[in-house]
Amino acid sequence: ICEVDGSRDSESEESEEENPAEMNMIEIFSSRFQLSVPKLASRRRVVQELLNDLLQVSHGLFSDSFFPVLEPVIGVGSAWEGWSPHKEEDVVYCMFVPLKPPRGYAFHLEADTTREVPQTSLRVRVELACTCTGEQPDQKMLCFLHHSEEELKRNQVSSLLHTLCTGPYLDVEKIALWFQTFVISAWSVMPQSRHYSMKVIPSSRSCKMKLMTASGRSLSVEMVFSVQQGDSDIFLSSQPAEAQLPPSTTWLESYAVAEAKFFRHVSMQAPPHSCHLKCLRLCARLLEGSGLSIYALKTTVMHLLTLIPLSEWQHRYLLMRVDDIMGYLRCCLEEKRLKHFFFGNEDMPEEISLPPAFQEAQPLNLFQHLAQDSAAQTEALQEFDKL
Repeated sequence: ICEVDGSRDSESEESEEENPAEMNMIEIFSSRFQLSVPKLASRRRVVQELLNDLLQVSHGLFSDSFFPVLEPVIGVGSAWEGWSPHKEEDVVYCMFVPLKPPRGYAFHLEADTTREVPQTSLRVRVELACTCTGEQPDQKMLCFLHHSEEELKRNQVSSLLHTLCTGPYLDVEKIALWFQTFVISAWSVMPQSRHYSMKVIPSSRSCKMKLMTASGRSLSVEMVFSVQQGDSDIFLSSQPAEAQLPPSTTWLESYAVAEAKFFRHVSMQAPPHSCHLKCLRLCARLLEGSGLSIYALKTTVMHLLTLIPLSEWQHRYLLMRVDDIMGYLRCCLEEKRLKHFFFGNEDMPEEISLPPAFQEAQPLNLFQHLAQDSAAQTEALQEFDKL
């Protein structure tokens, strides 16, 4: 559905270049919606350096403990993709902190059958692993499987199962509290403490920090805990995707890393000064106040970036591409169907690694709720037409 004909661009290229009124409209749009976001890149570098330093401190503190191993952070979300719809002071720089099991443990992902959508909701079962055999057995570490409980209590600190788990499952809220406590205690030894004051904002499922300079400028950072699914770009995330918080042992499937990787791939392949990020930011601003989700818009743009040649996303085509995006989105509303980008998509770039089940799956419909509720579809179309 919703086919897009990009061939009209080549036919109108000459006339468009000679149309100063249309080019002037592009400049007006760019100015009106503050589409230029050059400060995003410099602030991203500050956040990346901050979290890299923080993880270095954590490795020194927890290297001999049974806390999860903190892997290098991954920037996700609109700020890292380069199109944040928010004003500079409202941008939150979100980063995934992947967790790996410490020595002596293994993580196993299980479907969470207590929730209505088990395919996107999982739990991380923590299991003990033998450390007294293998290529490099650890002589200093008592094996959880082959030493008595009394011996373990005498000679080793509390296990991961007794600290950050509820039953056998990794507990999001316990991890968040542990990490927030670590950040507060470690801040004084961070080099950034000389330039920023730092406040940890209370959060039950992530670590939110607000940095403030002496001049009053602020920088908001959120660290979201995640567990990678195999070697793929799909992760389980501690961050809830809905208003109602799930149980503390529930982790939600996230495509944020794959999305960020997709936008990096597009930026590397697109012509200089490509307008795809400006289009996304502009359309996001247009949708403000409506009931239409930004994720539906983002999915629409990702589909169009694989349907329309990247050569036709040059800056002078901005108005045409905005028209294509809004037209495609309206068509999907009419059809009550918008395919999820990462399920059963034959146009997926090879650089993005997905679990085999994703490639073989039937496409999920992000507008399934509209297909089941005709009144909601009518309301969505009316809201869209007001735009």
